[in-house]
Amino acid sequence: MMDSITRVEPKAFRAERTKQMDKLRNRLYAKLRVILLERGWLFYIIGFLLGRAVILSVVSPFAVAFLATIWLVHKEKTLKSIVAVLIGALSYSLDHSIFIALAMLVFVFLGGFFKKAKNQQVLIPLFVFLSTVATRVFQYSISQQLSPYDWMLVFVEGVLGTVLVLIFMQSIPLLSPKRYNPALKNEEIVCMIILIASILTGTIGWELYGASFEQVFSRYFVLLLAYVGGAAIGSTVGVVAGLILSLANVANLYQMSLLAFSGLLGGLLKEGRKPGVAVGLFVGTFLIGIYGNASQLVPSILESSIAIFFFLLTPASWFKKLSRYIPGTEEYTNEQEQYLQKVRNVTAKRVEQFSNVFQALSNSFTTVDGQVEEDQESRRETDYFLSQVTEKTCQNCFMKERCWQKEFDKTYSLMEMMKDDMGEGGKLNRKTAREFESYCVKPKKVLDAMKEEMSYFEANQKLKQQVMESKKLVADQLQGVSEVMEDFAKEILKERQHHEQQELQIVHALKKMGIELEKLEIYRLDKGNVDIEMTLTFYDYHGEGSKLIAPVLSDILKEVVVVKQEEIAPFPNGYSYLAFGSAREFVVETGAANAAKGGGLVSGDSYTTIELGAGKYAMAISDGMGNGERAQEESVETLRLLQQILQTGIPEKVAIKSINSILSLRSTDEMFATLDLAVIDLHNAFVQFLKIGSTPSFIKRGDQLIKVEASNLPMGIIQEFDVDIVSEQLMSDDLLIMMSDGIFDGPKHVENTDIWLKRKIRDMRTNDPQEIADLILEEVIRTRSGEIEDDMTVVVAKVMKNIPKWASVPVYHDKAQ
Repeated sequence: MMDSITRVEPKAFRAERTKQMDKLRNRLYAKLRVILLERGWLFYIIGFLLGRAVILSVVSPFAVAFLATIWLVHKEKTLKSIVAVLIGALSYSLDHSIFIALAMLVFVFLGGFFKKAKNQQVLIPLFVFLSTVATRVFQYSISQQLSPYDWMLVFVEGVLGTVLVLIFMQSIPLLSPKRYNPALKNEEIVCMIILIASILTGTIGWELYGASFEQVFSRYFVLLLAYVGGAAIGSTVGVVAGLILSLANVANLYQMSLLAFSGLLGGLLKEGRKPGVAVGLFVGTFLIGIYGNASQLVPSILESSIAIFFFLLTPASWFKKLSRYIPGTEEYTNEQEQYLQKVRNVTAKRVEQFSNVFQALSNSFTTVDGQVEEDQESRRETDYFLSQVTEKTCQNCFMKERCWQKEFDKTYSLMEMMKDDMGEGGKLNRKTAREFESYCVKPKKVLDAMKEEMSYFEANQKLKQQVMESKKLVADQLQGVSEVMEDFAKEILKERQHHEQQELQIVHALKKMGIELEKLEIYRLDKGNVDIEMTLTFYDYHGEGSKLIAPVLSDILKEVVVVKQEEIAPFPNGYSYLAFGSAREFVVETGAANAAKGGGLVSGDSYTTIELGAGKYAMAISDGMGNGERAQEESVETLRLLQQILQTGIPEKVAIKSINSILSLRSTDEMFATLDLAVIDLHNAFVQFLKIGSTPSFIKRGDQLIKVEASNLPMGIIQEFDVDIVSEQLMSDDLLIMMSDGIFDGPKHVENTDIWLKRKIRDMRTNDPQEIADLILEEVIRTRSGEIEDDMTVVVAKVMKNIPKWASVPVYHDKAQ
């Protein structure tokens, strides 16, 4: 028992101690963050080091540029920053501190004098140039006469100060504790590297056991950024830091090569984690040290060792936080994906909210308990009708008390039966009339009053019916919009699904065929709704997507897959994008023929074929009333509205009712049009016909001919109407023939055009849709001896089983054998 206690207690103690250490470390980080960032001590330390920074022995553009940036970005920290810069300058030399003090004084004077001027970001760099050049010229003119070389140094110092202001304006704000955009642009990364190298310049001259501070920290930053950002970032840091440090100490010019080469090697070896990056620095140190002085090799190895020591001690959480800011890293990609996912979720949620709003609006126009409410409404209307009649007749009758008090039920039922008889046929039932005449003392007066009131009652009923139909139409339209928005929200949230077995099969098959696959995304593998995207590389693309990859996918997924979209790189071995989806079970081939009245150019008939989403194909003919431009405008407008509404995903019936409402309400002028619409489902060849004032259609199946018709008024004549939907099941090789009234009623000296058309269509020996359309139009015109007395249009569609051009490739059959 004691042994088990002694074994358990150290584990619990270690866990508790680790927890306490994490809390202490987090508290320490938070305290340092407050001190360095929120209280501004980080800026004061930077100011101190930049006050010491000198390049080319006499040029010091850093201090005034830093002050100008603080003046522009953090004005409240300007005074303390000036003190920190002066302290740093004094630690370097007295002459240097005098120059820095005078230059900052001139800048503060210029900045204060022009503080209310506009475009401060343009004026501040100019003030830095003037203050630096003026102070340096004044200092040189006191001690000696300026040589051309001195003038050149003065000009270079002013220009560098101006450029550094622009660089610091990009990098100093990145140190702010409040940063809302976690991603860094490449320009910001380079500016931050220059700032770090400038700060390290202020540590020149500081040594510990022969190891220079600036070399240790520059190599540490190269290791850090090479590990996080790879070879490109590592070599960039090495070049920039080495260049600035070599300007500060020309004897260390070779350090630029060392840092750049070490950053490149470290980035290339980052797959080896921290040891691999450290090896890159050691290799760079040895190789560059061979070309230098042998006496400098040992201090250089010591500096690299100290940098590697700090690098190995750096917590992993620091690397993760830094990786979020560097483009190309895994953490940066995850951050961007999380942001995009958040945007998608928010967008989908808002779309769903709008969908719910439209659904609620649709429900508000729909009666919850229609039958009960209808009965109650009918009872109220009957009561109101009889009250109006009795007010005109029974109020002054001496038998009022007997009829409406003593025998209320009998009186009410008799008058209700009389109302119902008048409403149905307009004439009273003889039995009811005789019974009422024997019961009422003034039957003729009551009947006259009821007839008069019935006219108002029927008008009121008609108006209420129109209101109810309008409410139903609005409810259907809102319901359609709600469904479209709900489907759109689901499409936004389309996620990549995990299909490990199929992924392995696809990758193996493409590799076996020698196709370089860079990225594979499987979104859906539902039957008839496959959605796969690929990124591949081709040296020279010759249609491999449809010829090889699609057949392979068809064999793996056991259904026909085709290329839906392809974006091929314009150069060899570039990234190409291919999207694959399920092929439709059926395809449609169409043909059309039309002729205008009198052989003119403007026809009142219009037709269209529309490729709808979700595997649907629509064909439509619209005939405007009359002929000429006005009729053409009616038919074209009808089809334009139909196409736009159908392509949004709203159901066909709701779309047609919406178009009718638009046409009937849009203008006071009479504007009528017929509509003949056929919507074919390419998955199962099921077709739905919606005919509004149009002529019959025909389906030819071998020698069999099926007639499809429906009766409706043309669109735009009445505001509310019911749409009859006629459905048929098509077979492969069926011919669907639709026509306008100019074709159906066109044959002259033909008693029964229906039988005549059926015979002509049945006798045709061709199955080509275009040839059939031309032949039908020609046969009708022949009957009229070449005269065209009305606009004529015929559209023919042939439904065929979809047979892919390229057969599936059985890549796994050899494994089975």
